[in-house]
Amino acid sequence: MTISEGDSTTFAYTGRLDDGTVFDTSQGEVAEEIGLAADQPDRTFEPLTVEVGAGQLIEGLEDALVGLEDGAETTVEIPPEQGYGEYTDDRISEYGRETFDEAIPEDDVTEGMVIQTQQGGIGDVVHVDDESVRVDFNHELAGETLEFEIEILDVE
Repeated sequence: MTISEGDSTTFAYTGRLDDGTVFDTSQGEVAEEIGLAADQPDRTFEPLTVEVGAGQLIEGLEDALVGLEDGAETTVEIPPEQGYGEYTDDRISEYGRETFDEAIPEDDVTEGMVIQTQQGGIGDVVHVDDESVRVDFNHELAGETLEFEIEILDVE
């Protein structure tokens, strides 16, 4: 069966950056090999089941699934604009230290800390001093061209 929008499909995948670095996988043995399993001990690495067209995946990966058939294996390249977007300075916010401390009650804010705003935004603290805190809200894969090896396991 050929995948089209609205179909439920199960697939195995490994995602890589341009330099070959694996950033995500559904395969347990790959996750063990690269240390991803140790970094995410509560995660189960198994094939992913999604409804194609429901917006559960990045645009480029979802588009790549359409037209594939059950049992297909392929590799797709996804540019930043169809992945996590371009990296932009507009997604870096600076807050007065007092305002930040009231909104994000952490005892010891440090560079490298990951925070979540009250609105659900997730960012990396990239600068802290007595006057201000700067937070980068770009996705960690923003600006990256992504490559996915995909194997379609089931289509319904």
